[in-house]
Amino acid sequence: IAPLVDDFTTALDLPPAARNRPVVGFFPGSTIGNFRPDEATAFLTSARKLLGEGAAFLVGIDLIKAPEILIAAYDDAQGVTAAFNMNLLTRMNRELDATFDLAAFRHLAVWNPDEGRIEMHLESQAEQTVRVAGRTFRFAAGERLHTENCHKFTLAGFEALARPAGWRIETVWQWPDPAFAMVLLHA
Repeated sequence: IAPLVDDFTTALDLPPAARNRPVVGFFPGSTIGNFRPDEATAFLTSARKLLGEGAAFLVGIDLIKAPEILIAAYDDAQGVTAAFNMNLLTRMNRELDATFDLAAFRHLAVWNPDEGRIEMHLESQAEQTVRVAGRTFRFAAGERLHTENCHKFTLAGFEALARPAGWRIETVWQWPDPAFAMVLLHA
């Protein structure tokens, strides 16, 4: 194992210990779902270039499942995801001299079937004015800040992103509950 410590979206070269050896990249979890489809293909293209001809790439993908399961996962009863999402406002208050009243917003997870993604939003609970980095923003009650996307995949949909990037699916390990897959790509 030769670790590569870099930003995975900009890595340019493998560590010297990996050169002229079989290469397997590993991208676990489902982070690829945070990219827009064009960004996912660009990332896969970059990984293909980095890893080289004949390389393998093991990628985790979250599969499409029933909307009620997805929404419950991103609006969990313990409030972990809500706290993570609301932390954006906390950080803006601290780092951008913003004036967000956290009690005046609520976390909202929405399934967008047309885009195949869960969308994270922060919804204003009242008409309000907020200052951020010296600028003023007005929010109507019910107006949303769209904070994150989490794309979900079918195997065919993921293959459609990987193929133009120079990868073919070699093996798939799929779990039904929750619907998740590890996909072994080959360059």
